[in-house]
Amino acid sequence: MNRPGSGTLSLLLVAALFAVGVGVYAALRPPPVPALRTGSAAPAFSLPVHGAGGEVSLASLRGKVVFVNFWATWCPPCRAEAPSLEHLYQSLRADGFEVLAISIDAPDSAPAIDAFRSDYSLDFPIPLDPHKQVYDAYQVAGVPETFLVDRSGRVVEHFIGPQNWDDPRYSRAIRRALGAPAESGGSAGG
Repeated sequence: MNRPGSGTLSLLLVAALFAVGVGVYAALRPPPVPALRTGSAAPAFSLPVHGAGGEVSLASLRGKVVFVNFWATWCPPCRAEAPSLEHLYQSLRADGFEVLAISIDAPDSAPAIDAFRSDYSLDFPIPLDPHKQVYDAYQVAGVPETFLVDRSGRVVEHFIGPQNWDDPRYSRAIRRALGAPAESGGSAGG
């Protein structure tokens, strides 16, 4: 037999437990990651370099303008943009421009990466991010996706999707970044 008010008491108990559960969830979930925007410090990273041995970090390239390009061997648009990315790299590397073409291919993809590099005669470094930790830090939505990082480690441009890097507007954007002095006290590192 139900006592008068027992339904209300049960409802209050359920509501209280729900409120406690929401509070615990809010306290334990990780804080939201601030959006990576133009002007933001580029997330620091250090990754192994395919075929070269050793690692490369964004911090080690401080003072250079860096294209952080995310790609994969299985991505047709990545294949489409590879030749123009190599042309851009070759035309500006002597001026302090660097390309880090970060592969998100699986850990056992060395032969596919070798074939890709050979097919397009790529000379720029290919850091490896098979577990997508740097990919996630840059909040990448797909491949290819590219960030132009200035001399002080700040994102100055963000390009989503394949690009024809031979288009003069890209070299102009890079030259603008190359002409700007590095600011001290930037927070990108690695």
